[in-house]
Amino acid sequence: MKWFNSKRQLQQELARVKQELATIRAEADAAESRGRTFEELMDVLGIKSHSGSVVTHQSALQVAAVFACVSLISGAIASIPLKVYQRKANGIREESDHHPLLLKLCLEPSPMVTALVFWETLVTDMLLDGNAYAVIDRDLNGRVRRLIYVNPASVNVRLVEGELSYIVAISPDREQLPRATRDDIAFVGFYPSDILHFPGVGWNGKTGMSVIKSAALNSVGNALSADQFTGLYFKQGISSPGYIKFPQKLTREQFEMMREYWKSHVVGAEQAHLPPIITEGGEFAPLNIKADDVQLLETRKFQVLDIARIFGVPPHMIGAQETTTSWGTGIEQQSIGFVRYTLRPHLTRIEQELNRKLFRSHLHFSEFDVNALLRGDIKARNEAHQIALGGNQNPGWKTVNEIRREENLRPVDDGDALYQPVTGEQHEPAQTDEPDSEEPEELRHPGTDQ
Repeated sequence: MKWFNSKRQLQQELARVKQELATIRAEADAAESRGRTFEELMDVLGIKSHSGSVVTHQSALQVAAVFACVSLISGAIASIPLKVYQRKANGIREESDHHPLLLKLCLEPSPMVTALVFWETLVTDMLLDGNAYAVIDRDLNGRVRRLIYVNPASVNVRLVEGELSYIVAISPDREQLPRATRDDIAFVGFYPSDILHFPGVGWNGKTGMSVIKSAALNSVGNALSADQFTGLYFKQGISSPGYIKFPQKLTREQFEMMREYWKSHVVGAEQAHLPPIITEGGEFAPLNIKADDVQLLETRKFQVLDIARIFGVPPHMIGAQETTTSWGTGIEQQSIGFVRYTLRPHLTRIEQELNRKLFRSHLHFSEFDVNALLRGDIKARNEAHQIALGGNQNPGWKTVNEIRREENLRPVDDGDALYQPVTGEQHEPAQTDEPDSEEPEELRHPGTDQ
């Protein structure tokens, strides 16, 4: 009888939970039916620029300069090794090669995707939409099982009693998030500790500012309009447009017939050099408008520079070869400037979010190893290694095995000692009254018989 009561109580509890879920779903549906805020509509539908082009996440990536900047930054960050360290005494830190989070951060965040694709996608969202999200899926003991990417368009951030809450929309055709199945509710709420949120520049208390809908709105819109104009320019024909004039008024049938003939036999790059045939006294009069007259090439060049400036990328790194850089000469100096001024803010933003939400204690932390991007050529690396090993009365600050690990080489015996220069000082033996044991007996006891 006791077991029957427990089962009935369990059924009642499940019924109560289902009722609460139905209430939450009704409230969510009601909120959706009332419409989104202006900012949410901008995120989903995009916003029209001054040029008339609608700028969205997808349309922005159709601009070559935007795609080059985003792929450069996201690809560089995704390729930097992300390491886990353990804090020791006296400020010493030691790399942790067997930490359970290392596999999730560096190889496979979830069975759906590799670490490179995961971080590349998150950084792309952060650069374009201003926010990137990933759900932290934990087991019953609180250990991280996987990190699940979430599209920013499906996340609604709320501020409730001074704390953030995240409402994530779930669709049946996507990877299921924790506590949601195909037949469950369409919206799932998460605490801040269960969501990795990487906001971009312009934090307003809930979300970051979308670059393509703020600073880059008109630049991207102008670039889209310029691309569209260029495409139509070649589609309509490379020769200058003009008009056809007739001495008499045309009937509607004649007008439609002439227009269809012109579109099918004259317009287009493949038919640009075919001579038009005009009957009934018609005459073609060109307008003599060239691409230079509308400054098409100059406009496209300026948009490349402007977009590169917004993303903080030197124009020469996305193919604008006619530009120069003030970050120094040589690949090494330019790489240092790119890491310091472009990548470092993004890397710090990611590191701080990972360290405050993934690690249970402050004894462990994660950090990007930017030295992988700053490695020079083999000659420069060998010279740097020689200085680090020490020599010529200069102490070493790296061991042989440390350098071999950097070069992906196996350690060697006796390779863990730092070089210490020989000072050359010789200490005189202390003067004592005891006789030297090395002296002959007759010198130690003069005037005595043996």
